[in-house]
Amino acid sequence: MTSLMVSMIAFVAGVKDRFSSEKGATAVEYGLLVALIAAVIVTIVATLGGQINTAFTTISNKL
Repeated sequence: MTSLMVSMIAFVAGVKDRFSSEKGATAVEYGLLVALIAAVIVTIVATLGGQINTAFTTISNKL
């Protein structure tokens, strides 16, 4: 066999192993959890950002 064939067989075997292991599923679950937390933070900052800016502007003007 050529080295390309050996590399392809090794790649396919590695992909099969990743799909059958639980580590990939856990990594995806953690990724989804991080994405959800980031979305909540962005929503909160977008909602309260104007109010916080107004409060800091008011305090700055009074100083």
